[in-house]
Amino acid sequence: MEVKFKIDGMKCDGCKRRVENCLSTIKGVESYQVFLETGMLLAKVKKEKQVVEIMSKINALDFLIQKVE
Repeated sequence: MEVKFKIDGMKCDGCKRRVENCLSTIKGVESYQVFLETGMLLAKVKKEKQVVEIMSKINALDFLIQKVE
């Protein structure tokens, strides 16, 4: 399932890399794209539980993340 998120607080390539590194550690995330310019994240996940885990781990990095319908 493909899920779209809005991430607030990413200001530089270092922020983008932190988000990408975090996503790479989550099992069940099949692919992702992080767009620094728009603050968007597109992720392909196997199950809904990965959505919750993505939000939790990105919030732990001090970014505000919201799922976009």
